[in-house]
Order: sequence, then structure tokens, then C-alpha cells
Amino acid sequence: MSDLQSGLAHPERLVAAHPFNPPHLVPLVEVAGSVRSAEWALRYVFDVFTVLGRRPIRLRREAVGHIANRLTAALYREAVNIVSEGIATVADVDDAVRFGPGLRWAVMGPHMLYHLGGGDGGYAKYLEHLGPTQEARWRDLGTPQLTAAVRRLLVEGVEAETSGRSLALLSQQRDAALAAVLEALGRQELFCSAQSCAG
Repeated sequence: MSDLQSGLAHPERLVAAHPFNPPHLVPLVEVAGSVRSAEWALRYVFDVFTVLGRRPIRLRREAVGHIANRLTAALYREAVNIVSEGIATVADVDDAVRFGPGLRWAVMGPHMLYHLGGGDGGYAKYLEHLGPTQEARWRDLGTPQLTAAVRRLLVEGVEAETSGRSLALLSQQRDAALAAVLEALGRQELFCSAQSCAG
């Protein structure tokens, strides 16, 4: 945002509203400014997307990739590493996410889920008891390179996973599943934000 605001007569008015793909279904909008952005402008953009039925979130400071893309990049890096190290196939990695943490993440974010994982002691108990195992896993995570060989392995794995389905069909299946998930979340009142659930 600082780069985009450079040279503007009124940099305080410029606010980024970053959607998440596919934006016609995924409600997330990341509202971002810089130290030069006016608080009223940030609030206005946030409120507009709230009224439009989106789920805006605020960045508290500038960050490359905002929030969701940074989180996605972290998961994707290890997804590539697992394939490149021969630990699992592309399809098995995708299924591990879809039928494991992906299901939980549609309901609650990682901090809230680990809060539940702590039992009666909540997040503090989880971090005390299992924090060291998290750190051990972090140390073992890979830093793969997208070499020609790794790219070929990933593309061949996805082509096998598609089972001949076209991009158009895959997109239709994705959109239908996302719509069903959003409908289910709405029925369970899990689509609220922390602010709207608190009251």
C-alpha cells in the first residue's frame, strides 16, 4: 500500500480490498492500508463489504501477501515438500487437507481449534502441553524448490488426480461444494465473526 500511495495527492484515501478466489462465493475480503491510510477510510471500506454480505478482515500493518495468501503459502510449501520428498502423492496430500484439517478449518480457525484441543485448560494448556511438539514439526518442515523436476512431478500428480475432468467441470464442482459448505455454516450459525458472535 505504501508503494501504491506514493505520489498521490490524498494517500490517506487509498485502501486495498483484497478478495479471495473464487470471489463470487468466498466471502473473505482483506482490508489493508498503510500508516498513511486514514482510519475513517479503512472503516468505510470494511463497513461497505460487511453490508454487501462479505466477511472483511483488517490488516493491522502492511504484509506481503496479506493474511490468507501467507497462510495458504505456508501450507502449500509443505504440500510441495511432501510430494518432492516422496512422502505422499499429490492426490494423497490433497485428500489429507480436504478430509482432515480442511474440514475443521471451514468451521473454526487454527487458534480456536487448538483452544478446543487444550481441553479444560484451553489454548494456554494446549501451548504448554503440545507447544514443543509443534516446534519440533516446524523444525522438520521443508523448503522445497520448484525445479523443473518438482514442477513435472506436481503437474503429473494433478493430472492423475483430475481423472480426465475438465477445468470447467472442476470449477463447477468446487463452486457447488463451496456453496453447500457456506449454506451449512449459515444453518449452524458458524458464519458469524468473533464480534457478531460475542453479543
